[in-house]
Amino acid sequence: MEEANQTNVSYFILLGFTTTAELQILLFVLFLIAYLMILMENLIIIAVIWVNNNLHKPMYLLLCNLSFLEVWYITVIVPKMLGDFLSQDKRISFQGCLTQLYFFVTFVCSEYILLAVMAYDRYLAICYPLRYPVLMNNNFCVQLSAGCWICGLLTSMIKLSFIGRLKYCSTYKINHYFCDISPLLNVSCTDSSIAELVDFILALMVIMVPLCMVVTSYIYIISTVLKIPSAQGRKKAFSTCSSHLTVVILFYSTTLFTYARPKAMYAYNANKLVSVLYTVIVPLLNPLIYCLRNKEINCALRKTFFG
Repeated sequence: MEEANQTNVSYFILLGFTTTAELQILLFVLFLIAYLMILMENLIIIAVIWVNNNLHKPMYLLLCNLSFLEVWYITVIVPKMLGDFLSQDKRISFQGCLTQLYFFVTFVCSEYILLAVMAYDRYLAICYPLRYPVLMNNNFCVQLSAGCWICGLLTSMIKLSFIGRLKYCSTYKINHYFCDISPLLNVSCTDSSIAELVDFILALMVIMVPLCMVVTSYIYIISTVLKIPSAQGRKKAFSTCSSHLTVVILFYSTTLFTYARPKAMYAYNANKLVSVLYTVIVPLLNPLIYCLRNKEINCALRKTFFG
């Protein structure tokens, strides 16, 4: 009898931010401005790197890849959220929900790994400057970038193969503004323990392994930089990785606790506010951080737009 009642719903309702109609309009305007700024910032970075041959180096090719990734990362979520601010019908089809989740998880996992690859690139550049052109050439950089995307796609495929099998019965309201892992695990009316375990293990692998790589890389970087005799040399070495380190801290700190324990995090309404940080605020800040703290990007921007 219990099995007979377990029929999948055809759609979900994304509750989003439950506020007044006036505040919904204000949120629409704010998120629209943020979305357009994120697109503009990242497309400018891609264009600047593309047209300046002196930036065709692994460090900037990886940055270009990060900007390309974040354009899609934000596009998976924000347009649907903007539409929901203006509409009473906040439905998303079951297939649409899983599709949104699949691409979102792909981009999040790819970014974790890409940030670790960027840390490895800085490690080689600072710790092995003479061998760097051989150890990290453009072809190897492209292979590493492709590896980030493949790992993201495979991780997402495994997660969704378990989450997609869950039944949701008549529980179709999701207390979130997009289809994330924690909402789907919590509204399922079947045992989601296996899906949660698989998600937890993969989250640890995708988050902790790259994080360990980042920490290890920066331990060696700091150790090497401190041995440089001149203060100017130390400052120059630190400046090449300070922007990346800032981006890593922002991204990891806002996503780590959410995806290390996805089901537990859903119990708190604050989860939506934390999600805004890594789905909108961090992608908005990342290009600014790289542009403000990187002299080569600054010079290339001025050369490209002001001659």
